This record gives sequence, C-alpha cells and structure tokens, in this order.
Amino acid sequence: MVTTLERAREVAAAVPDPELPMLTLADLGILADVEEHDGAVTAWITPTYSGCPAVAEMAGDVARRLRAAGFDQVEVRLRIDPPWSSDRISAEGRRKLAEAGIAPPVLGARPAAGLLTLGPTRLAVTCPQCGSTDTEELSRFGSTACKSLWRCRSCREPFDRIKEI
Repeated sequence: MVTTLERAREVAAAVPDPELPMLTLADLGILADVEEHDGAVTAWITPTYSGCPAVAEMAGDVARRLRAAGFDQVEVRLRIDPPWSSDRISAEGRRKLAEAGIAPPVLGARPAAGLLTLGPTRLAVTCPQCGSTDTEELSRFGSTACKSLWRCRSCREPFDRIKEI
C-alpha cells in the first residue's frame, strides 16, 4: 500500500519543468524533498540558480498538482543550501535532454564551489543529433540563462546545451 508521503512524492516528482517540459522537476534534481506531517505536505524545490524566473511557476505547478491529487494543506518552499548543481540531473533526465536535441551538461565537470568559468567551454560536447564531438560554442547565452548555443561541425545542426553549474 502506498503511503501518503509516497503518493505526495510521486505527484510532486512528476511535475514538468516549465522551460524544459520533456523533463520533470525530479529529472532535473530541482525537487529536493517532500515531507508530510498530519496530512500537511511540504515540497522543497531548489532553483537552478539565484533569480531563476521559472521558480514561481514551478512552485505554483507543484502546489496545484498536489491539491488536485487530494492534498488540502500544501506548502512549497525553496531550499538553496545545498545549491543546485547540474550534476543533480538524473541519468533519465540526461537521456531525455539528448533525445530532445539538447546536449546535457558533462557529469562531474561543474566548476569548483565559488568559481565560474568565464571563457569558452573546453569540454568535448557531443552533438545530440549525430553524436559527433566536433562541435563549437556559438554563444554562451542561449534561449534561457542555463543554456548556451552550439553547432555541430559534422552535421551542421545548431543545438542548445545545458551549462555546468
């Protein structure tokens, strides 16, 4: 039998990301925790970065889905410690990104705590279209702050890439 807490976790984990709807908040590692006490549910989310404009929408979506699933007392809170890291994206999330034509961040390649990489990415980035690593960064800025714009030199296709954070 599924407990109230397990059901609440399942519902919150299935909420799609508003900017990457092929992924859930659980796939992205944004859903940090779900707690249940005496029927009241608290979901904790960790934004990908400070000032992420999608945080309010994510929190609202989690709350709406939990209420629609029959949970009357719902609170969604932010957890910023520990901060989100691109290493929190699940293997399933990385697979879904690549299937959607978005290069996932390289696992374990994020900058050391407190350090930013200001120059171009020096990692071998795999093209999600053809699998080639003969790729180049066109712009550090993509369609959202967490993406950069790349092009494959082999198949000539442009693609977004999630940055290591």
